[in-house]
Amino acid sequence: MSKIISVHSFRGGTGKSNTTANIAALLAMDGARVGVVDTDIASPGIHVLFNLDESDMEHSLNDYLWGKCTIEQAAQDVTGHVGGEIKGQIFLIPSSIKAGEIARILREGYDVGLLNDGFRDVIEKLKLDYLLIDTHPGLNEETLLSIAISTALIIIMRPDQQDYQGTAVTVDVAKKLDVPKMVILVNKTPPTWDFNEVRSRVEQTYDATVGAVLPHSDEMMMLASSGIFSIQYPDHPVTKGLRNIVDLVK
Repeated sequence: MSKIISVHSFRGGTGKSNTTANIAALLAMDGARVGVVDTDIASPGIHVLFNLDESDMEHSLNDYLWGKCTIEQAAQDVTGHVGGEIKGQIFLIPSSIKAGEIARILREGYDVGLLNDGFRDVIEKLKLDYLLIDTHPGLNEETLLSIAISTALIIIMRPDQQDYQGTAVTVDVAKKLDVPKMVILVNKTPPTWDFNEVRSRVEQTYDATVGAVLPHSDEMMMLASSGIFSIQYPDHPVTKGLRNIVDLVK
């Protein structure tokens, strides 16, 4: 049975898209057929991690939402873009990065119900094992839909007070929506901190499982979104933490 995994954070800048791309790659390395949808329509960017240039985007999620193409026509096979030994396949449905199309979405909105139909259709048409949804930060109608239909939710937070407060809202919503599986990933943790203490505090605060506490990584900063970190650094502590997240949501 196919699984839908939403990757969400209450605030921006947590590393959500990077995490989504890496989880997709790790699942595909294990042989899975993986779809990734960039629903952060107002500020898309995950296509950069998959080395997909704007000129290569024949269609986007925006086109599907405006009835210009089917959802599978907006999906692009990016398996060969990521490097490494990928046994499965990765299909990316990017959002448009054209200023005019972003402005139109913000001005006119779209039928959120179409997203639900699109998610189901693309799973069926591309025979996906997993569909990963890179959500928009915060909570809106699209985010609530993504969380509600997910078989697993990965909530990303940084260990600072603003994230603690915002994450509490997301966790509460996910519990009310009865998401079958919820995992918290604590990202960009200062290496000098006690990671076990951070894990314990987060788990006690939210009464939820912490799948990994990842350190701030200079290597991640140097890679600068020019590729998939887990492929470039397979033995790095960040990659090992991401692998643990994958094992929890598979």
